[in-house]
Amino acid sequence: MKRRYLMAAAALWACAPFALAAYPYPVRPIKIIAPQPPGGAVDMMARTAAEALQKTFGQAVVVENKAGAGGLIGVSAAAKSPADGYTLVIGSTGPFSVSASLLQRIPFDPVKDFVPIARLAQMPSYLVVNANVPVSTVTEFLALVRSKPGRFTYASTGNGLSQHTNMELLKSMANLSILPVTYRGSAPAISDLLGHQVDMMIELGPQVIPHIRAGKLKVLATTSATRTELLPKVPTLAESGVPGFEAYTWFALYAPAGTPQAIVSKVHEALTKEFDGPEIRTRLSAIGAEVALTSPTELAAFQAAETKKWAAVIRQAGIKPE
Repeated sequence: MKRRYLMAAAALWACAPFALAAYPYPVRPIKIIAPQPPGGAVDMMARTAAEALQKTFGQAVVVENKAGAGGLIGVSAAAKSPADGYTLVIGSTGPFSVSASLLQRIPFDPVKDFVPIARLAQMPSYLVVNANVPVSTVTEFLALVRSKPGRFTYASTGNGLSQHTNMELLKSMANLSILPVTYRGSAPAISDLLGHQVDMMIELGPQVIPHIRAGKLKVLATTSATRTELLPKVPTLAESGVPGFEAYTWFALYAPAGTPQAIVSKVHEALTKEFDGPEIRTRLSAIGAEVALTSPTELAAFQAAETKKWAAVIRQAGIKPE
């Protein structure tokens, strides 16, 4: 009897991959949570991923913006969603590799509560100042800020997000005293930056490059290791007086923990098909981003390395919760 049971169990296990491969997914609309307001880089990546999945699956894919608490509200909502493949979330550097080290408690576990699907892209940020700040180079910027400690302000979009951690890293590495002003997303932050209510910001390209080209913001440097193709005349912070500075924001797609592997594989395959094509690569390149597609396993390893990196930065910079 026991032998017969074991043989039946083995047969079922052998058939499991075929059963999963035939999993009827998707049969209804898919939702991607973007844990930031509309118009920002996270929102843009969510909509790019949604378009890619919809094109491949022939099923509606909608983006739901759930902003607040530096992305924690939206990510927490995703963690509590059914693990059926119909709710996905765009993860980024802050909520998935910084917040756990920065905050004493967050409403989810960025490793245990999610299944990695794929890293999608990465992009550098730019150090910009408003037109009233009397500098045009990083050298002038460093001298001015050091001469008036605590006098200048920078726009942040919340604890743990790149606008916060990149500036705090710069403050630590360059011995600067700049006061943070926190906003609920990039759009209101840039609005105040343009209106001279805040002095500076380290922000992603899609949000500031149009204002740079229009002459409304002055760009001093990029956070990348080398100069970007989009703004090749803009130097890096590393070559402008802050040696060793390098920071990128990355974007990835996750599903709630427990989502069937068959669904994860289908979503990954759909993303690979579209993100490997010239259309998305050209679109991302136009805003200063680059495709960085990975497997789920590679994303898990990358996320672990990023968490370790930013934990060290937070300790060394003495960054504390606001």
